[in-house]
Amino acid sequence: MMNKQLLAFATATLFLALPARAEKFANQFVEFELPPQWTCSLEGAEWVCQGTAEAKKRDAIIVLAAKLKGDQDSIDQYLSYLKAAKTYTSIQGKPVKSQVKTAESKNLNNQVWVDSLHLESEIPGFYTRYLATVKQDIGVLVTYSVNKDKYAQYLKDFDNMVRTLRVYRKEGGLNVAPQKANLFEIPQAVTQGTVFPTVNPQGGSTEAPKVQKAAGDNSMMLILIVVGVLAFIIWKRKQRGG
Repeated sequence: MMNKQLLAFATATLFLALPARAEKFANQFVEFELPPQWTCSLEGAEWVCQGTAEAKKRDAIIVLAAKLKGDQDSIDQYLSYLKAAKTYTSIQGKPVKSQVKTAESKNLNNQVWVDSLHLESEIPGFYTRYLATVKQDIGVLVTYSVNKDKYAQYLKDFDNMVRTLRVYRKEGGLNVAPQKANLFEIPQAVTQGTVFPTVNPQGGSTEAPKVQKAAGDNSMMLILIVVGVLAFIIWKRKQRGG
């Protein structure tokens, strides 16, 4: 009887210890793994992804956009654009100039992308990571914006999204902008409107965030305990059988 109770406890604890499974998002031109409790919706011509928890909606946002390829759409031109600081006027009427942290081209799942990180290029007080590429006759842009004070908290999830990012060109009609549109002009309705209200975080470091190695957590400890319990049960049964 005791062994059955231990086995039931070990099984239940194992399931509780396992992290929530990421869900795959896919639209007409990209796919990637979303963090748990995130969802995406079509807002005009762009796809917008946010956490479903109300308290976290102001922390981070993903915007996906595509356009028909024009003369200004190439990997080299995207890289040149993202190597330069962006300037704009905030919703409060203040001039803002972004800080370019990184800008490079890289291969992700057999596709060359431009990967760039800016501070305050879209929203004051936020980091934005840009992934831009060209696939056949379309240009594709994925942006990940996160409050600079919450960057470390979302780093693992964002890195996983980039790692699983794939681009394709589906046949048929696409929800994309025309050739003459600027792929990098994200509508203010997305970054400053009702979808993502303007946030003006106070304080916090503006230094470029550093990639940190994942440390062991409580989930791993629980898994080790469960494995130990299961091993003990199996050993006891073998002893009795012997």
